[in-house]
Amino acid sequence: MKRVIGIGNALTDMLVNLKSDSVLGRFQLKKGSMSLVDTKLQTEISKSVAGLPYSLSLGGSAGNTIRAMARLGASVGFIGKVGHDKTGDFFEQALENLGVEPIIFRGEERSGKCVSLISPDGERTMVTHLGAALEMKAEEIQSTVFDGYDCLYVEGYLVQDHELIRGAMRTAKACGLKIAIDLASFNVVEENLEFLQELVRDYVDILFANEDEARAFTGEAEPLNALNAISESCELVVVKIGMKGALIKRHEEVVHVGIMAAAKRVDTTGAGDFYAAGFLAGLCEGLNLRQCGTIGAITAGKVIEVVGTTFGEEAWQDIFRLVEKVKHERYLF
Repeated sequence: MKRVIGIGNALTDMLVNLKSDSVLGRFQLKKGSMSLVDTKLQTEISKSVAGLPYSLSLGGSAGNTIRAMARLGASVGFIGKVGHDKTGDFFEQALENLGVEPIIFRGEERSGKCVSLISPDGERTMVTHLGAALEMKAEEIQSTVFDGYDCLYVEGYLVQDHELIRGAMRTAKACGLKIAIDLASFNVVEENLEFLQELVRDYVDILFANEDEARAFTGEAEPLNALNAISESCELVVVKIGMKGALIKRHEEVVHVGIMAAAKRVDTTGAGDFYAAGFLAGLCEGLNLRQCGTIGAITAGKVIEVVGTTFGEEAWQDIFRLVEKVKHERYLF
């Protein structure tokens, strides 16, 4: 596994720092969840938080992972759909600037946006209008898209279109690629449980989940039991268990990797995406499970120290330094 191409909702993130969780109750949003909404409701929610500090950045779960992998030196591409607008132009150019091969389709709707509501404790609740991202169709994902790639990384949020996600996986498998998926959000799993279980059984080789997602997927309350249950269908499984780190299983090998303590927990947006980026980048370099898990912990630990998923060159240089230590097994959790 040397080259990874991701597929996901091409989104721009609006990250809003809340003073309290009252807005979540007002709009009946489950804290920590992701909800798909129409543009009217998203605009109403945005107006309700007007005046609070916010920032804009490239978003989308798989997009976050692929962009971080590019910074880590991996050879990557990204498949997505945006509108015929300046936001779409910005999205595509930004991928190229980061060294990501863009496979970007254009739709009729405006480019998608995610309003990420960040609670005072750093937890994020996402309200997403997919816009043009919702127009991407399975027939657009031709086999030529996968030329030169070894792995397709799929964000669980694509489950809003069963035909698209199944079609992309089927085509990638026929081209000889491994399939990796992140389960995305516990409510997404709950709402699409039977379909996701079918996908994992039929196509998935590598699966990432946090303990809430793993519990929703398997019905097992204990993370280790959930890990073992998922491993019956998958070659490699990662179950993240919050402050306790992550449990990783490949065939009969099971390892536990701790976390890298963040200097400050500002915003959990993208933590799972960046964990997957570090882990997959390690796999692309042929590293062992503990090394891959440690790199994932490093990248996840760094991203929660900032609002959003964009941080400065100094932070990246610190990541590069730690990753080099991991490669020489001088820095493991």
